[in-house]
Amino acid sequence: TVFILFPVLPILFIFLFSLQNNSIKTSKYNFFTFLPLNLFEQFQRIANAYFLFLLILQLIPQISSLAWFTTVVPLVLVLAVSGVKDAIDDFNRHKSDKHVNNRPVQVLINGMLKDEKWMNVQVGDIIKLENNNFVTADLLLLSSSEPHSLTLALGYFHFCFFLPFTGEVKCEAPNNKLDKFTGTLTLRGEKYALDNEKMLLRGCTIRNTEWCFGLVIYAGPDTKLMQNSGKTTFKRTSIDRLMNVLVLVIFAFLALMCLILAIGNGIWEYDKGYYFQVYLPWAEGVSSASYSGFLMFWSYVIILNTVVPISLYVSVEIIRLGNSFYIDWDRKMYYPLNDTPAQARTTTLNEELGQIKYIFSDKTGTLTQNIMCFNKCSINGKSYGDVYDMSGQRIEINEKVDFSYNQLADPKFAFYDHSLVEAVKLSDVPTHRFFRLLSLCHTVMPEEKKEGNLVYQAQSPDEGALVTAARNFGFVFRARTPETITVVEMGETKIYKLLAILDFNNVRKRMSVIVRSPEGDLTLYCKGADTILYELLHSSCDTLKEETTEHLNEFAGEGLRTLVVAYKNLDEDYFQDWIGRHHEASTALEGREDKLSELYEEIEKDLMLLGATAIEDKLQDGVPQTIETLAKANIKIWVLTGDKQETAMNIGYSCNLLNDDMEDVFIIEGSTSDDVLNELR
Repeated sequence: TVFILFPVLPILFIFLFSLQNNSIKTSKYNFFTFLPLNLFEQFQRIANAYFLFLLILQLIPQISSLAWFTTVVPLVLVLAVSGVKDAIDDFNRHKSDKHVNNRPVQVLINGMLKDEKWMNVQVGDIIKLENNNFVTADLLLLSSSEPHSLTLALGYFHFCFFLPFTGEVKCEAPNNKLDKFTGTLTLRGEKYALDNEKMLLRGCTIRNTEWCFGLVIYAGPDTKLMQNSGKTTFKRTSIDRLMNVLVLVIFAFLALMCLILAIGNGIWEYDKGYYFQVYLPWAEGVSSASYSGFLMFWSYVIILNTVVPISLYVSVEIIRLGNSFYIDWDRKMYYPLNDTPAQARTTTLNEELGQIKYIFSDKTGTLTQNIMCFNKCSINGKSYGDVYDMSGQRIEINEKVDFSYNQLADPKFAFYDHSLVEAVKLSDVPTHRFFRLLSLCHTVMPEEKKEGNLVYQAQSPDEGALVTAARNFGFVFRARTPETITVVEMGETKIYKLLAILDFNNVRKRMSVIVRSPEGDLTLYCKGADTILYELLHSSCDTLKEETTEHLNEFAGEGLRTLVVAYKNLDEDYFQDWIGRHHEASTALEGREDKLSELYEEIEKDLMLLGATAIEDKLQDGVPQTIETLAKANIKIWVLTGDKQETAMNIGYSCNLLNDDMEDVFIIEGSTSDDVLNELR
């Protein structure tokens, strides 16, 4: 499909599968489908299905012993109560959908920004978002208010967005992979790679930029958020399943009673009933005692219908509704700092809260505050962060390092080891190289609304903590463009040319940047997990690696998050060949990740070790007490973390996940399923 926007707007050719609008639907019913769908769901409850079957039996004259309305009235009452509750829940979903679909957004139409509703946005539209706006759809970020349009955006758009140009975007089909996107932009004969870093996904919020423009790639049900949401299903709780089982048992008991009575009737009719034909004649069509017993079986089913507790479902529904109000009113579940009370969004699953057996939790940002503080480091075999007396004993001091000599220092940063500052002031080469790496190897965005008042916006709090540390020790990350990084090193401004970023992912567990210094030197700076980086080090680093490992174990034993940093000087001819192959791989539509991974592995070899960093992430208030209480309730707790084993163990003890009363804490270290199985045995 071709989209033409002029006179001063881009002409974008986008090949897509369909023009999907941006409306979403999370509700289960509409006006026409509510009755049949809700009745279908309710009759999945065995008691309801039984009474429907009973009603059918009562319509048969030969066996009906009670009026049909004696069954219809309670059945309709039960269905009505449950239906009203389901209707209220779905009405709230409709309200939420309507609110989202009618949110306003600015769309670029014929060169003018016009207000439009979210649901009317289509694939190929260019929209404008402002700070703190929700992202309307899955967008390709084109331009922003940041210097050089840099907000994880397409760097090449900052110079051409307001000029006529022709481009072609090709991308993969809609899918539910939140962390992956593959596409290419062909612009003026050149190909540019599109990946997840260039995308803004629906459901996110715009931060750290006043405005931005984006091209809608996926809309509505095709967005990654909706692809992951799935269809709203009818959920049954454990109580529902238990009641179904109990009702089945009652059915069996009822059937047994009716069978005994029917057999008794058949025997009596066969043996004695013949003599009472004058007074108790057989019904019309009944010609034998066995047939009479068969009809009597169903008559007793109707007569004894009160054995099945249909009102039990009504009682449970009313209890659930009342319980949802108690949840909303619970003061102990109210968070006053954000004025956030508990909210029961559905009345269907409340009782499941009391039947939880397992809790699976992330660590960072869930158990911890996700506020990172640079705590310690190891540089060239020397550990910094602890203070020792003359006898070599560690001492606790509260005297912070004075960073007043650095006008660009962050006043909130706290460090207590003065020896590291002295090493920086004495121009120690490894120390300077260490902090230079921290100031260059990252994806942090600087914001400086007032001269000297720097604020770092980081995707990861770890990166923000490391860049802030480098800033305070005299290596101030000042500005970034798509091609350069500006650093103030000990008062001297230097502009490094950014040649490549080797992205972090969960497989690589490291990231690297390749920069050219003002003196013309080519250097690769890398930081990542010790287990990964140690395999990439040059053999000359063996001694330093042993010393750094000791420090890493100490840091991990204190529950600190650790990273290893290293560098490598590059040859000019080799790099030019490598960067050419890198461009080809980054613009490939098929096998892009594998091709890039091979190139990253190739260049990230024979690194020179610099040292390690240690960052503290404190537990949130009340976490140890909460976990201890949950453990007393015999709830099994699993915590996911990417930390080193020693760090994970330390955090486990500090948050009461592990305790000294445990007889045997065992560690599984197998890397294959067979190894793990053997260790468990």
